[in-house]
Amino acid sequence: MTDRGGTEDGDASAILIPLHEARRERLDLPVSFERRELDQILRLYGRMVAANEWRDYAIDHLTDRAVFSVFRRTSEVPLFQIVKDPKLARRQGAFAVIAAGGRILKRGQELGRVLGVFDRTLKLVEA
Repeated sequence: MTDRGGTEDGDASAILIPLHEARRERLDLPVSFERRELDQILRLYGRMVAANEWRDYAIDHLTDRAVFSVFRRTSEVPLFQIVKDPKLARRQGAFAVIAAGGRILKRGQELGRVLGVFDRTLKLVEA
């Protein structure tokens, strides 16, 4: 038997799977945002609506990820997507902010830090 979680004869019974992932796979439940995560996202959304930058949103709970899409107008493609992908949690981080063109703006383990990409920073402008 090896120390890496598997056995030499190919038996997969020694692989550890977190219980919440096993339940989700068994029940085929879609991935969703938890209450605290959704609270952080909606707080940011409220600030951006007040600044007249965002106007609409959509939430998608898919089998492999949850997506919060932000729109300037309802008929357009989303400006940004806030994605929760639990399969990437150990590697790159479960949360990501993706721009309209598909470019990943920020990815990480903590949603608060990932949403920090929307914080405005003061810049010195020469006249």
